[in-house]
Amino acid sequence: MSKELFQPLSGNAMPRAGGPATFMRLPACDLDAGLDVAFVGVPFDIGTSNRPGARLGPRQIRDESRMLRPYNMATRAAPFDSLRVADTGDVPINTFNLLKSIDIIERHYAQLIATGAKPLTMGGDHTIVLPILRALARRHGPLGLVHVDAHADINDEMFGERIAHGTPFRRAVEEGLLDCRRVVQIGLRGTGYAADDFDWSRRQGFRVVQAEECWYRSLAPLMREVAAQVGGGPVYISFDIDGLDPAFAPGTGTVEVGGLTVPQGLEIVRGCRGLDVVGGDLVEVSPPYDTTGNTALLGANLLYEMLCVLPGVQYR
Repeated sequence: MSKELFQPLSGNAMPRAGGPATFMRLPACDLDAGLDVAFVGVPFDIGTSNRPGARLGPRQIRDESRMLRPYNMATRAAPFDSLRVADTGDVPINTFNLLKSIDIIERHYAQLIATGAKPLTMGGDHTIVLPILRALARRHGPLGLVHVDAHADINDEMFGERIAHGTPFRRAVEEGLLDCRRVVQIGLRGTGYAADDFDWSRRQGFRVVQAEECWYRSLAPLMREVAAQVGGGPVYISFDIDGLDPAFAPGTGTVEVGGLTVPQGLEIVRGCRGLDVVGGDLVEVSPPYDTTGNTALLGANLLYEMLCVLPGVQYR
């Protein structure tokens, strides 16, 4: 018996200003709906260190996704023709307790992943990637990682705390969640406290591509190298919107000048086609600092592009 496939609600059937407040106006489903892919919101910003507001990101990303159509004109991907995709709503985090929220997120994702669905996550600050990686690694083993960010997020602690939005990838290494030979960080830049802010990653075996290496060029050749490095096993995509330059994505908490362009961000995600991508996230959209909605719009489009590179997508 063939599975029922869902399509986003067409703008010809309902004006874009109306319809359900879900990602791409897809059906809202429970975790056990037999999905291939689940869009999930994590309204969490307890771990942020500068400008707050990322807890409002999932709602705004959903709103700005209303213009997205099902067929990718650039890549010819038609994800809704072969995958059962829906929006499973938000994780009910504990707004007042970071550590309890981390446990809630991990349990939620473990339940979702057990159904066979691949999660595509709307953050939320970058702290949330740690419990997601924990849940995925329990199912798949150590993961390869394509990480786009202005920051390496490998601090040992922040204000004495070991779990915050600047620490998740150090904890992930310590916990054996990552296959360090298959990790690439792209777009790192800005000022720091010491060379070790990026060099610690290199010592673990990560490939670090600083933003300056990306200036004035297409990243398609880089992504061919990245795909060769991170392939051969499950891969997770973690995209902090501040990896893009604040000229394009000002609505975030820790902006850094000299970042990636929008076409480069698209090239990175599209360059993951053919990899065994088991999930992805788009984090750190802060609507209070996104007065035009453009940052959330970019986030919605990048999540759609992640959907388009998942295994099983048909191209027409």
